[in-house]
Amino acid sequence: MATLAPSIVKESNADSLEKIVYNSVKTIPTREKNDQFRLGYSVWLFLSEKKGTLKQAIINSGVRALIPESDIVKIIINELKISGIEIS
Repeated sequence: MATLAPSIVKESNADSLEKIVYNSVKTIPTREKNDQFRLGYSVWLFLSEKKGTLKQAIINSGVRALIPESDIVKIIINELKISGIEIS
């Protein structure tokens, strides 16, 4: 039995919403790296669909963070603001 090489991963454009969102959550301390991925996806979904609130997106992600939700909201809002995305 042979093992195949993994598929090549194409990096997204630095200006893309996906890259901005995942960069905004990478500093949030979580139990596992997958928690950050789920959180990033939930924030991306929130920004893409314009439904609900950022706090609801964080709760829906099921993230197992090592800091309170209120701090997560502040971090994400600040990081998105630096990238030029305003959340009201």
